[in-house]
Order: sequence, then C-alpha cells, then structure tokens
Amino acid sequence: MPLEADRRSLNPLNILSAVRRLARVLKQEEVERVHLIALRSILVGGAAAMLAGIEDRVFAVTGGGFLTARTDTAGRILARLVVLIVRRLLQSKRTQFLFENEDDPRSFDFEPGDAAVTIVGGAGVDPEHYRPLANLPCPPLKIAVVSRMLWSKGIDLAVDAVTSVRSKGVAVELSLFGAPDPSNPKAISTKTLQDWSMREGITWRGFTADAREVWAEHHVACLPSRGGEGLPRTLLEAAACGRAILTTDVPGCRSFVRDGIDGVVVPAGDAGALTKAILSLAADPAKVARFGRSARARVEDGFTEAAVIAKVSQMYGR
Repeated sequence: MPLEADRRSLNPLNILSAVRRLARVLKQEEVERVHLIALRSILVGGAAAMLAGIEDRVFAVTGGGFLTARTDTAGRILARLVVLIVRRLLQSKRTQFLFENEDDPRSFDFEPGDAAVTIVGGAGVDPEHYRPLANLPCPPLKIAVVSRMLWSKGIDLAVDAVTSVRSKGVAVELSLFGAPDPSNPKAISTKTLQDWSMREGITWRGFTADAREVWAEHHVACLPSRGGEGLPRTLLEAAACGRAILTTDVPGCRSFVRDGIDGVVVPAGDAGALTKAILSLAADPAKVARFGRSARARVEDGFTEAAVIAKVSQMYGR
C-alpha cells in the first residue's frame, strides 16, 4: 500500500496525518516488525508503530543530522527534545538501535556496550565491485567531492581551499560530483555551482551513476563535512578503490579515516586547515598512494557489505 509524505514539511498537522496514515497501513498489512531508517522515519514511523501496537522496532540512525551538526542554543534544545521523544516515548522494551559510528550512541544517551545498540560500518561496500584502481600520474593532484551538493557537506570549503592552493602556483584540480537536493533547505543552488565552475581548476560535473569512474580519474576523495554524518558511503567507495581520503573531524568521518594513515583529517569548517592539507598531499604523491592502499585495507576490516550484514543478522537474532 503506497504512502506519500513530504519530507520537507515541518507542519505538525501534516506530520500527525502521516503518522495516522502509516499506522493504518501497518495494521492493515499486519506488520510484526518495523525497521526505520534516519531520524525523520524514526519519529514518524516510531509513533505509527506505537499506535499500531508493534513492539519490535529497529531504529537505524544513519547520522546525527542536526543533533550533532547544529551547535547553537536552539539546535541544542531541539536535539535534546528529539532524544527525549525517541528514548522516552518511541522506544519499546524490544527496540534495537543501529548506529554507523561510535559518537552517535552518546548523543542518544547510551552507555558503551548497551545491549540495545549495534554499531555497523555504514551501509558497507562490495570490495569486489569497488576494486583497487591503478595509481595516476601526479601533478596535477586531482581531488573529487562525490556528494549531494549541500552546504552542510562543506563543498564551499573545498572550493575555497583549492582556489587558495592554485593561487600559490600548485597544480591541483577539483571536481564536484553530485546534484542539488531541492527538498533540502541546505541545498547549494545550481547558479552557485555554475559560478564555482567558472574558477580555473574547478568543475561541477553533476550527478554520477558510477563512483568507480570518478576514482579512476582522481587521486583524493574529499568530504569536508560540517557534521551530521553517519558513515558517508562516498568515503567507503573511494577507500575501496584505493584512494586517499581528506575529510573533517566530525562523527562518522573521523571514525573511519585514521589521520595520517588512510588520509588527512582536519577541523570542521576550517578552509585554512584544508588548504594546508591539500598542499601537503600535492607535495608528496607517494604519501597519497600510501594512504590509498591503507584506506583499501581499512574497508576490508569490518566495512564490507558482508560484515555489515553479519552484524545486522546478529541484531535481528536478538
């Protein structure tokens, strides 16, 4: 039975209507267990499951979102309210939580080792599909961002850092792969992306259907996220292809990328630190290749689809 809902809407009446409609669907389909992915689905689906009398619930938190990304007073208050709703109202005695990094359970007031918590390596990747790629000649150092084109992903920081590096005469190129998300208030406009593409050495390529083609042409995967991540799949795919990672010290990113081993981790929101990191990578192609080999090994150690499936299966066994 289809259910349509506008994920952009924050109107309480619309949300309550979606909860009631979903509860009817769950009852009519005689659903015994719900597996809810991401915060909005957890809030709406958890309430619907409660109304439908479904005790077996899986809450898959695929990132802290505004719970970890916003640091202003209003953001902290809202984050606290969401945690209280999920833990005090929507969590049943048989609810299990899936997280993609070690930081997010603390945001939900869980203690380490809580039996209701399972931490998985993101969605996992198929290491046979994303295989190590050949090293590329350097210079120029070719950097790519593969992501939704959102301000929260720090796309502007990558653009500013590469612009700064090129102004110093260093051969670096930046490609942006991804489309704006019109349903997301943090979407970067098409005009802004086109304006960035007017800068020398920077190109917005739009949506890509196969990340392997991107990493066959680039040395470094960059995701200067401002926060709110679970465990970005784009980093897993790039690492599986043997590419060095340049990212920020935020949940999800820092739990996967080991600074100085698989790549470079810089403070969030710091274009200057990102510039320095790019300069260091451009000056040492051997280090870039070494980071890429280590990143591939990192994926094989618990971040494959098989590893994630095994952990989820164990959770369902409980």
